[in-house]
Amino acid sequence: MKTEIYGGTTILEPEPTFKPRRTWRNWLIGNPLATADAPKHTIGKLIGLAVFASDALSSTAYATQEIMFILAAAGTAAMMYVIPISIAIVTLMTIVAISYEQTIHAYPGGGGAYIVARDNLGELPAQTAGAALLTDYVLTVAVSVSSGVAQITSAFPALYPHRVLIAVSLVVFVMIMNLRGVKESGTAFAIPTYFFVLAMAVTIGMGFFRYFTGTLGTVVNPPAFDTGTVLLTVTPFLLLRAFSSGTSALTGIEAISNGITAFKEPRSRNAGITLIWMAAILGTFFMGISFLSTHIGAVPSEQETVISQLARTVFGADNFLYLAVIAGTAVILIMAANTAFADFPRLSAISANDGFLPRQFTFRGSRLVYSRGIIALAGVASLLIILFQASVNRLIPLYAIGVFLSFTLSQAGMARRWWKSGHLKPGVEIKEAGSTLVHDRNWVAKLIINGLGSVCTFVVMVVFAVTKFSEGGWVIVVLIPFLVAVFFTIHHHYKSLAGKLSLENYGSPRRIVRNRVIVPIAGVHRGSLTALTYARTLSDDVTAVHVSIDPVESKKVREKWAFYGEGTRLVILDSPYRLFLEPLMEYIQNLLALRHANEMITVVLPQFVPAHWWENLLHNQSALLLRFGLLFKPGVVIIEVPYQV
Repeated sequence: MKTEIYGGTTILEPEPTFKPRRTWRNWLIGNPLATADAPKHTIGKLIGLAVFASDALSSTAYATQEIMFILAAAGTAAMMYVIPISIAIVTLMTIVAISYEQTIHAYPGGGGAYIVARDNLGELPAQTAGAALLTDYVLTVAVSVSSGVAQITSAFPALYPHRVLIAVSLVVFVMIMNLRGVKESGTAFAIPTYFFVLAMAVTIGMGFFRYFTGTLGTVVNPPAFDTGTVLLTVTPFLLLRAFSSGTSALTGIEAISNGITAFKEPRSRNAGITLIWMAAILGTFFMGISFLSTHIGAVPSEQETVISQLARTVFGADNFLYLAVIAGTAVILIMAANTAFADFPRLSAISANDGFLPRQFTFRGSRLVYSRGIIALAGVASLLIILFQASVNRLIPLYAIGVFLSFTLSQAGMARRWWKSGHLKPGVEIKEAGSTLVHDRNWVAKLIINGLGSVCTFVVMVVFAVTKFSEGGWVIVVLIPFLVAVFFTIHHHYKSLAGKLSLENYGSPRRIVRNRVIVPIAGVHRGSLTALTYARTLSDDVTAVHVSIDPVESKKVREKWAFYGEGTRLVILDSPYRLFLEPLMEYIQNLLALRHANEMITVVLPQFVPAHWWENLLHNQSALLLRFGLLFKPGVVIIEVPYQV
């Protein structure tokens, strides 16, 4: 035992001996981990790619299809624009990836757009970025799992009516895996992630081989092509809509910058290398799928995905390689939710630590993960899947506005950081909340990179908001300001509470010279007498109060109290309308009106506890209702005296 003396006060710190007992949760999510074990549960680059890049990599499964969905309005001839649009998206992807690689090294503590905006742009932009990112992570889970289920139903159409149930079940599965810990979930999901990478690399490689040898061919029995709304010409607005839909390929690029703390040391270097790997794989796969899909005549459809059409054209239908591609794609789309489960709890914990979300989000669970954030994410994402019937096409319009808003704020914040860095003298350091600011001789080049990234992502965000507004994008346009308002309301509450609890100018606490103790009793029994015995240890001024609803029962109370009350005064409140709480609350309120500043009223509530939880349903819980009624009365102390029966 450690013993220390502070200001004449002895402080004892016993050695911890308690160990959590084994429960069903140990079987489900694993044995509890000690706080000291946290450094052992970081991850390397290979596992990090599986954890944080699965979201970005999975977008290759639907980004090309989303471009085609929009161009389909102009007929099959408009598919010639898929390649130019894809090139523009990959160019934007490169700019954003370079920008975030700089962010990783500048902010090794993680936090991404939220921390960058907070340190360089202020609280309002920071909370806007936080709202955008948290919304994006929820939608990532809903979109990626729904898309994964779409791959499954493409191969097995009989499962299509059950897609919502399958999707929600998969969200619960990923939630449980993440509750087991980042290292465990990353290790479990690494094999499926790399299986997808291998399967997609083989598919694209074989596709190009067959294309150059002239044996690729076109899709056999493609899904029905809806020509009911075909336009006569391809308009610039249509191309902008297609471009904005295709930029869903960029979702997830920021994930590594938010989760740097999960990596082994040196964190920034490992996270930066992982980001470069991710961007290279993502760009290659996206361009390969776009190129091959246009040359095989793939048709965008809710009934069969473009990936399914590509795989069966390259390998043939209903064989092992086709099923392997479908399985790998479905799994990576489901694994994409894992990225959100890794980042959402971290970001919500940072925001909660700043006082903009409930403090409960800062607490780590038994497996050293922010379990409350994980459970909240699963709940909200499942609700979205149910509301939108697991339709990727209906969820996508909600998706990328928040993503590009966070991109824009992050890059603008980084540009502001480089400007501040360039105006510092060499050798001077400034400690900021998220990092240390020093002079950087390359600040101009870095400012240009981040400034260009900010402008590009801002333009895409505006295009996406305008083109998708009527299709559901308005929900995000309204939701993000609403969330920001909620964040500031929570922050105001915590600041107000801190001010009221502050000991500054507090002085000495007021001494209590009189304590009136009230013991409400429904009858005279062992429970009420146990409460009375305890009440007498608090004060000599004890009053028992009985609310008379039944005259016969009240007579019994009078007779028993004369024998068992041991001289304690009894007040009987007549209740002609058979109310229990109201007369008692009025009686206590009258006492409060008469009390002096140095008086306290203590209400001692007898509370008997049944042997089984279900037996509580057989009782009216009057003590519980009274406790809630008195909780908001200043000057009243509430004490429950349990009596186990």
